[in-house]
Amino acid sequence: MPRFTKAAMGAGLLGLAAVALPGAVHAEIRVMCYQDGNECDVTAELIKRYEAQNAGAKVILDVVPYKTVVEQLPIQLAAGQGPDIARVAEIGGLSKNYLDIGPYVKDRKYWEANFGSTLPWMRNKVGDKGIYGMLSQMTMTGPFVNKTLFEQAKIPMPGPKATWEEWADAARKVAKATQTPAAMAWDRSGHRFAGPAISYGAKIFDAKGNLALDDGYKAAVGKFVAWHKDGTMLKDVWGGSGGSSYADTVGEFKNGRLVMVLSGSWQINRMQKEIGNAFDWVAVPNPCGPAACSGMPGGAAWVALKTTKSPKEVGQFLDFMAQEANVAEWVSRTNNIPAHAGVAKKGVSYPSAGPAAQAALGVFTSGTSTLAPAAYALQGYKYNRALMLPTVTRVTQAIVGEISVDEAVTKISADMAEAVKQAEK
Repeated sequence: MPRFTKAAMGAGLLGLAAVALPGAVHAEIRVMCYQDGNECDVTAELIKRYEAQNAGAKVILDVVPYKTVVEQLPIQLAAGQGPDIARVAEIGGLSKNYLDIGPYVKDRKYWEANFGSTLPWMRNKVGDKGIYGMLSQMTMTGPFVNKTLFEQAKIPMPGPKATWEEWADAARKVAKATQTPAAMAWDRSGHRFAGPAISYGAKIFDAKGNLALDDGYKAAVGKFVAWHKDGTMLKDVWGGSGGSSYADTVGEFKNGRLVMVLSGSWQINRMQKEIGNAFDWVAVPNPCGPAACSGMPGGAAWVALKTTKSPKEVGQFLDFMAQEANVAEWVSRTNNIPAHAGVAKKGVSYPSAGPAAQAALGVFTSGTSTLAPAAYALQGYKYNRALMLPTVTRVTQAIVGEISVDEAVTKISADMAEAVKQAEK
């Protein structure tokens, strides 16, 4: 056995400390976050807790408009720049930029058990088993209705299995009786349009698994354009913008200019906050078409990005956000539907939600059972924007009279094929 002096032992221990110290130093990471309600505010509080529990950890939260995530983040990533983590809603389209955090999480089985149904949405290739992030919340598209206008008009609201035609007819009668500018509007979004299209029979994919337009999709386009031309739909929402830009319906709805809108569960907080006691509003089940009564699933995901220089810290932070207690707190305080199987099974209380918001959360949560398989498939398809964006552009052209419905469908199909071709390069 070699002998060591105290001085030598001390030097050796100092050397060990010097080697061990860098492992305790956390690299700073940046998180890009947008919020529909208070999602980033609640995240900021969870970050403080994470930093308190992990000495030296530093997480910077950059709160940005949703438009920044949609338009600027892809440009940043293409240039090899960008944050370490981002909260995104267009999940599949950016998947080539995601970092596999599987090596940095404590328990892969935990992630598979609780996020297994949505982990594939973030994967870029068939057979990929990577963990690229977590769905922070499940969302679902669906309608909101101004209940007060129905009561004033003394017209009963259609039941849970009512068709889109029945809702349009009822909403038209209410609008006429109450002198409301229009009966309906749908968010200016190909994602929102897809739910009714699938309900009208659109299969979205052909036998080979490629995007394809069919008679069901064409029927939905025709119906939607006709409703704009006969005044059922408020023309301002789709006709008020060009290209494929997004516009929601809640601004018009909260001002009492619409009887019914098609938006989604992420708007519940905003409804509660901005409508207040101005009128009574309710969420209703997705109306039916000949094939289904489907909305579109969705959600926002925290995703790890390849631009990071600190993959370990990114993985550790997302592992913290994914823990059951943190997920339960986050969805409870933000009034969102959980995407975590364990939390969903136990149920969530929403102490900050008023009666209308709590009822709406219940309608959307139960409505996930009516989502068509094609809706899940489209949401998980990495090139889904190839269909969604030209739908907005071309259907708008048909609404304002620049092209016919047949031309719109033909152009959507051509645009879609070209977009997929370019994306696969």
